[in-house]
Amino acid sequence: MDVSVTLWVLTIVGLAALIAVDFFIGRKPHDVSIKEAGIWTVVWIVLAGLFGLGLLVFSGGEPAGEFFAGFITEKSLSVDNLFVFVLIMAKFAVPSQYQQRVLLIGVLIALVLRAIFIAAGAAILASFAWVFYIFGAFLIWTAWKLIQEARTDDEDEEFEENRLLKAAEKRFGVADRYHGTKLWIEQNGKRVMTPMLVVMLAIGTTDVLFALDSIPAIFGLTQDPYIVFTANAFALMGLRQLYFLIGGLLRKLVHLSYGLSVILGFIGVKLVLHALHESGVHVPEISIPVSLGVICGVLIVTTITSLYASRKQEAAEAAQQDGQEDSEGAPKDSIGA
Repeated sequence: MDVSVTLWVLTIVGLAALIAVDFFIGRKPHDVSIKEAGIWTVVWIVLAGLFGLGLLVFSGGEPAGEFFAGFITEKSLSVDNLFVFVLIMAKFAVPSQYQQRVLLIGVLIALVLRAIFIAAGAAILASFAWVFYIFGAFLIWTAWKLIQEARTDDEDEEFEENRLLKAAEKRFGVADRYHGTKLWIEQNGKRVMTPMLVVMLAIGTTDVLFALDSIPAIFGLTQDPYIVFTANAFALMGLRQLYFLIGGLLRKLVHLSYGLSVILGFIGVKLVLHALHESGVHVPEISIPVSLGVICGVLIVTTITSLYASRKQEAAEAAQQDGQEDSEGAPKDSIGA
């Protein structure tokens, strides 16, 4: 897809305008309701759909298919980010009315860092085709790692600050409490960071770790930097509202890691086949419609099985609790008799 500098500029300006509107509407700290989160989640999904339809009209079916496949993949992978966001919010005890501001700035930091990753990845792939083998192998390894982590079922997982965050806290110091939405304050004659800035940096920099698998994954679906960037942008910008919408449902998606591992493994195989094809080996390549169908199918099956397993587990726990209550009440009945 041939993208002019003018189109790049217009796209970035348009995304910046949407972010500004989002920031203006949610500028006043408040608790986000399910209704508000649901409305804005639908708005961002509709905007992504309209952008994809625009690609279909002006550029054809292939770029549009690549965008939708990339958007759905990035959106599903970003849901996994929400688990870590919950841990970060809990560790830093972020007041509920400030959480939306934290997520907005944190996601903006993540978007800028991902743009750098995308530019570097596009430049590397354009110069060295063998990098597809590395990306493919990395995704297959990540898929296996996800399965192993899902099987451990670690309930007591805690967020650990990365080295960059620890260095910033040591260098500038951190206030002992939140000061509204302020990022810096004067304390004992010294300018220090507030916990608000620390948690924003935590979310933004932690997302870089997720980009290590999501960026190669979308490059496995398309090598067009424009589509890679816009798919990432639309997936990330709706992440804040999605956090408040499905925050309570995250624990019910018990099979999400398995579904994501299948998707990453599938895209890894697709990348290896593409690399072999580029090397002159006659192997079949997986088309975008097939990729889109597999991704959607895996997500649907994963969601259904997760909800079924969660409901079954809740029923078993309720029955066990009833049994304990009955056993505790039995001696009292016998004494009374």
